[in-house]
Amino acid sequence: MEENTLVNLSYSEFPLLMNMASTSSSLVFTVRRCEAELVAPAIPTPHQLKLLSDIDDQDGLRFHISVILFFRNHPSMAQKDPVEVLRKSLAQTLVFYYPLAGRLWEGPHRKLMVDCNGEGVLFIEADADVTLDHFSDNLQPPFPCFQQLLYDVPGSQQITNTPLLLVQVTRLKCGGFILGVRFSHTMFDAAGLSQFLNAWAEMARGGATKPSIAPVWRRELLLARDPLRITCKHREYEQVQGSITPSYDNLVNRSFFVGPGEIAHLRCLVPPHLQHCTSFDLITACLWRCRTKALQIVAEDDVRMMCVVNARSRFNPPLPVGYYGNAFAYPAAVTTAGKLCGNPFGYAVELINKVKREVTEEYMHSVADLMVSKERCLFTTVRSFIVSDLTRAKFTEVDFGWGDAVYGGPLQGGAGPFPATTYFTPVKNAKGEQGLIFPIWLPAQAMERFANEFNDMFQNQNLPLTGAPPFIISTL
Repeated sequence: MEENTLVNLSYSEFPLLMNMASTSSSLVFTVRRCEAELVAPAIPTPHQLKLLSDIDDQDGLRFHISVILFFRNHPSMAQKDPVEVLRKSLAQTLVFYYPLAGRLWEGPHRKLMVDCNGEGVLFIEADADVTLDHFSDNLQPPFPCFQQLLYDVPGSQQITNTPLLLVQVTRLKCGGFILGVRFSHTMFDAAGLSQFLNAWAEMARGGATKPSIAPVWRRELLLARDPLRITCKHREYEQVQGSITPSYDNLVNRSFFVGPGEIAHLRCLVPPHLQHCTSFDLITACLWRCRTKALQIVAEDDVRMMCVVNARSRFNPPLPVGYYGNAFAYPAAVTTAGKLCGNPFGYAVELINKVKREVTEEYMHSVADLMVSKERCLFTTVRSFIVSDLTRAKFTEVDFGWGDAVYGGPLQGGAGPFPATTYFTPVKNAKGEQGLIFPIWLPAQAMERFANEFNDMFQNQNLPLTGAPPFIISTL
């Protein structure tokens, strides 16, 4: 196959039905999708075998994760086809990020490595017979009917011997487009993905012959030490008796908005010595308490809130600028359900604030050593929740030439097979207020209790963003 040549010009058509948050009627539209093709680096790249770090290849990151970006029509790009622009610039970007065009292998002791063979990444061209305005001004996760805007190519979600990146570019009738990206989390974290997307966007805008931030592999910086030295306590990896409650068989996913007013209200609930805490601390503590109450967890049972902490700047010297591998930990704040819900709000805030400070250079090395000694063990899933703050990833500011994205972030809550994960994503609400949203999966009855608890925290000022009927999945 010649580079950038369409494999098959025949289309598959998928009528999609979506209940919009801002309208009482339903939006029906059709997506016409070309067969997936492979986009390889624009020129030959080194054929090498590269080890992932021992942070990259832990069990908890062995899945594919997706983001979606919506772009409006831009007058200056009227003669440009977004599919062709993004396909060509993707091939150019892969010259610099050539490991992404390779395939993962698993070696002895489950060690993952990349065969940099230049085979390429999956790319899908598509068209939808709607405009961006039809989606309303309230784009937010969950996007339950968007599976055809980021088509799951059969067999592409394996970890080994499959493309590491899947891209779909869907043209809209208005001249805008939707970019869906799914990637193997073993290759990079949110900061790394943001770096890659911005490099791709630089190449798409033209004029750049290379990314302004050169990609840095250097995964050996986070390989386990010899001998192994587990020097820190890692409660996020403790083995806990029990299982996820059977009521998790049917889940609904909704998004909730938190604006400046809500954050100010939460800050009024904490004592003076915690007034320095971040908005992340306040929202995460609020979410943790409300969710624990909604799930009606037994008072004596432990509950965990795991906070994703970017550790790049916590090394001395810091990790190199351009390092795009996974460089985060998710230390766990642990308490009992009774203490969490029975103590004043400041108790939860202090736990969150304190646990984030545990992540140091030594902590990261200790995690890497633990992964090798425990055969890349999975994090604790029993009565656990993970929060990742995507506000600094700035996905909406990725500019391929069509300006900022209207929305840029996850399609829904959850991480791979683990639904108890949420992401803080910056948005503007219908009133034009800048804030953030977080999507959350819960059983239907627990979701209603969560909404009530959450609204009570703000004296009923806040409502779920999503007005559509909840999207239901039957299994985890």
